[in-house]
Amino acid sequence: MVSVLTSSALSKALFFLSLCSVWLLPDLALAKHAGITRHYKFNIKMQNVTRLCQTKSIVTVNGQFPGPRIIARAGDRLLIKVVNHVQYNVTIHWHGIRQLRSGWADGPAYVTQCPIQTGQSYVYNFTITGQRGTLFWHAHISWLRATLYGPIVILPKRHASYPFPQPFKEVPIVFGEWWKADTETIINQAMATGGAPNISDAFTINGLPGPSYNCSAKETFKLKVKPGKTYLLRLVNAALNDELFFRVANHTLTVVEADAVYVKPFKTDIVVITPGQTTNVLLKAKSKTPNAKFAMSARPYATGPATFDNTTTIGILEYKKSASASSSNNMNIPLLKAKLPQFNDSTYAMKFNQKIRSLATRKFPVKVPKKVDRRFFFTVGLGILPCSKNQTCQAPNNIRPAAGINNVSFVQPNTALLQAHFFNRSKGVYTTNFPTNPPFKFNYTGTPPKNIMLDSGTKLVSLNYNTNVELVMQDTSILGAESHPLHLHGFNFFVLAQGIGNFDPKKDPAKFNLIDPAERNTVGVPSGGWVAIRFLADNPGVWFMHCHLEVHTSWGLKMAWVVNDGKGPKQKLMPPPADLPKC
Repeated sequence: MVSVLTSSALSKALFFLSLCSVWLLPDLALAKHAGITRHYKFNIKMQNVTRLCQTKSIVTVNGQFPGPRIIARAGDRLLIKVVNHVQYNVTIHWHGIRQLRSGWADGPAYVTQCPIQTGQSYVYNFTITGQRGTLFWHAHISWLRATLYGPIVILPKRHASYPFPQPFKEVPIVFGEWWKADTETIINQAMATGGAPNISDAFTINGLPGPSYNCSAKETFKLKVKPGKTYLLRLVNAALNDELFFRVANHTLTVVEADAVYVKPFKTDIVVITPGQTTNVLLKAKSKTPNAKFAMSARPYATGPATFDNTTTIGILEYKKSASASSSNNMNIPLLKAKLPQFNDSTYAMKFNQKIRSLATRKFPVKVPKKVDRRFFFTVGLGILPCSKNQTCQAPNNIRPAAGINNVSFVQPNTALLQAHFFNRSKGVYTTNFPTNPPFKFNYTGTPPKNIMLDSGTKLVSLNYNTNVELVMQDTSILGAESHPLHLHGFNFFVLAQGIGNFDPKKDPAKFNLIDPAERNTVGVPSGGWVAIRFLADNPGVWFMHCHLEVHTSWGLKMAWVVNDGKGPKQKLMPPPADLPKC
């Protein structure tokens, strides 16, 4: 029997369908209801994209580059179905999301999950707890995050306001890198030959290189503003291998948030942002329309001995003209350039980072661990490893560059660490004897030791639930001192202090800021210096920590923390979902 809808029933059905389509549409209009479930579908597919006069096929989400914006509100649950239609294995990491007891949704390949294989899918299921601000998502396997990335905007709970003036408009500004060649081929060749991978050909702002590159004038991000209005720029550094300086010509920016944590507002002309970091800034447009356009420029902050992409990406800030202003005049308006620091200006970078302080108010308190249960001292930097027997390495003596923490270069397992931990099957997968200190002491920022050979292995640190951890990370001068942006999954941490030279355990702790330190998920270990952080291990699971310069991660500058279950029911890791990918 065929049922016939009356006009009244039909209109109700259409109204319901329209509501559903609005609910499923990932847009700001959605984010008016607290604590709802939001559904997204990420189809991983190849897409032809033209940049720098050249078309190539890249890995994308839903054919978009950069990928779609995730918009949610504090307290929302996200169900993001990722379907893999490409030849590569894929995972997605929701960078900076705490993933409380939901480590299965964190995303680093072979750490919290096996990758999603071709033709397979996986639903990332997590709730945003106690967070709001700008974060981002990206692929977390090999170098696929070169094109697989996009912003995450977490709005405050309903009726909650920002602790700064309400902006007229909010604009994500996502920095990336672009290679003319295929990035998977680049890193695979580098790992096979033991050489350094080729550098990128351009930087991008929201996927566009801008007018400083050949034939890219039409591929320029443009931000049109109204005189007198305030704009919130949500800055994301999704570049693979470069820290960046960013400046808007003839405009002052006010920093109000870093890594999705509100900070004491401060004015600056130039922002320093490492891969993995996010920074929210307020830009107040001039009160009257100026007869100029303004460059929004980003270029590398580079401290290491290796070559780097020494180019500048430019977006354009334009003021909206009145309807009476002629378009022909608009063509002749000059573009004012933005002056940026020298590429190796580590003094500016240090001073900028020291200005970032938590709000530390009653409404936004700072919960720095005051007592310390376990202390760690990690050296981070480069070294060498012997090439395998089936490799033909470029360097003499069959060696290759490598990277490590406390002289251990991390070996990626074939089984996901979180599964091995949860099912008590760690034997043959990993050990928990990661060194608390370097194996031997030396002048870390002075003349390197004669033996720079690294150890290798899949070694983790085991922590009891609710352990207060203090960690000092020290850069080394082996193969050259260099800034390393270290990212910790599963936690925010407090940046107590940083300094140049070797950390002094007797004198330097007196400098620790326990009142209003920056709370972050990614911090730059200064070139030839150190940084001290603390965090509370209140999230059971296995949590990756690694350099966010992808070349260093490929070389082994990574490790993981195992946080064991606590005694209470809400202190235990949830069981794995049924659709967890298999290795």
